[in-house]
Amino acid sequence: MRTKIVKNGLLIIMAVIVVRLFFIQVIEKDEWMARADAQQTMQETLKAKRGEIYMMAGSEPKAVVMNETVYTVIIDPKTAWEKKNEAQQKLVEILGDMVTADWNKVWSNEKSRYAVIAKEVPRVMAEKIAEADVTGVWLQENTKRVYPEGELGASILGFVNAEGEGQYGVEGAMNEELAGKDGILKTVKDINNVALSIGNDNVRVPAVNGDNIVLTIDRNMQAKVEQVLAETTKSMGKTNASAVVLDPNTGKVLAMADYPSYDPANYKKVTDASLFTNDALMSAYEPASVCKTFTFAAAINEGVMTPESTYTNRGLTEVDGWEIHNAEQGQRGVISMQTAYNYSLNTGSMQALMWMGGNPNAITATGRERLYDYFHERFGLAKATGIELLEVQGQMTEPNEKGAYGLNATYANMTFGQNMQVTMIQVAAAFSAVVNGGHYYTPYIVAGTVNEDGKFMAKEQKTAEREVLSESTSEQMRGMLYGTRRAWRASGVDPAGYYIGGKTGTAQTIKNGKYDSSDTVATYVGFGGTEGEKPAYVIMVRISKPGTYSDGQKQALPLFNAIKAVVQDELEVKPAG
Repeated sequence: MRTKIVKNGLLIIMAVIVVRLFFIQVIEKDEWMARADAQQTMQETLKAKRGEIYMMAGSEPKAVVMNETVYTVIIDPKTAWEKKNEAQQKLVEILGDMVTADWNKVWSNEKSRYAVIAKEVPRVMAEKIAEADVTGVWLQENTKRVYPEGELGASILGFVNAEGEGQYGVEGAMNEELAGKDGILKTVKDINNVALSIGNDNVRVPAVNGDNIVLTIDRNMQAKVEQVLAETTKSMGKTNASAVVLDPNTGKVLAMADYPSYDPANYKKVTDASLFTNDALMSAYEPASVCKTFTFAAAINEGVMTPESTYTNRGLTEVDGWEIHNAEQGQRGVISMQTAYNYSLNTGSMQALMWMGGNPNAITATGRERLYDYFHERFGLAKATGIELLEVQGQMTEPNEKGAYGLNATYANMTFGQNMQVTMIQVAAAFSAVVNGGHYYTPYIVAGTVNEDGKFMAKEQKTAEREVLSESTSEQMRGMLYGTRRAWRASGVDPAGYYIGGKTGTAQTIKNGKYDSSDTVATYVGFGGTEGEKPAYVIMVRISKPGTYSDGQKQALPLFNAIKAVVQDELEVKPAG
């Protein structure tokens, strides 16, 4: 009887085993194969190296954003449990204040397998941890962004956040190119997690490192422009200033600076997020009288005026029931357009608009359409330039769209740069077209890349995007800009042999829906070079302090002059003869 019971019991057990084997080998085959594969194979991400960023130092690129190898310290609480006090003590002795973990939470679960103790640990400390052979501790290699030049070009460069994502500037706008693409390693492993070279299912997709991007920015010029901005802003009692330097014959950005600035390596300490934005690209504003340059250029190009053309200046012009006054109340009577430009008379720019419309005494639909065509379509104002960085578009009222002050009054104000929102890069690029012979170049800030062998690979230089003005118009406008600079606003500033011209702007800001003449932004845009040759540079500056009056002549012009001296020296612009 006993034998029979044992026999039947064994049969039952064998039946259970057979049924279970059937389920495992047939019904649950895929699930168990997946489990086996997970135990026998190892898969890890092959991290791509983030590309570095360079500025130009003469003809050679110089790295201004680099990578530093750092480590994340990780502990396996379950493995370290029996020696947890010893492990904790060793890590605290080596890492000190770098420990970010809450030890109570680390040891709260005996079965936990993962806890981060510290991040961005330098190699020296990581080597000490490795030598200490702390039970259950391992090191994960990472990279940290390093900005060896400190605040230099911060608003251009941006930064990389804790998740490894580029933010603002080049780091943000070109994050995909800089980041590269991670690879994958999937292979059979042994019991010690050592990868083996056998197996048909092995996969190795190499990481593709990010591009090393070279900027057009002249490193020495950038540093000096930033210094001038800081010193001038402080000495004038202002709080904010920006500058852009372009090669007007190519669209190349040579310098682009903001004050105040910040250190990208310590971006977490920044309390005012506005410091992260590049004001030349991301801050649209009303530039005021610098836009008279574009109004006069359009009228000359249309053949309806010359610098010698005259009109009667009464000190104001009434449009749509609004009286629009000149800031300068002299020069009454019959005067030339050159005089109107010299003294920045609003009545002069409105007169140019009337002539463009075919009626010398009124603004017409034809005039509005022509001005819009020049401002928006040809000069690219209130339109994204296409530069490689993030930029805002701005705002411009279309010719048959009723603005806040009526159709004609809105356009009357636009002739002297109010009732419209543009960026500094748009104005600088448009101004370059005015003085370089009439050719519009898309501004660009990427000069090329540095390959894996360290060789600079220059980007192919683009030709002019479009013809905006005739060569004759451009020549006449250079003369007008030269004339207004030498009239009485900048007498004696420029040594003989240089040919330099420019235009001021003092823009009222809007408060509670109205223009406030006590709160202004001062602007100056100008060109320069050797007399008798093509302009070598275009500089645009902006300076202000919220709630105060800033003047184009008194604040922006001296700032331009100081930067002009730096630019001429760095470009080695020589006087004629």
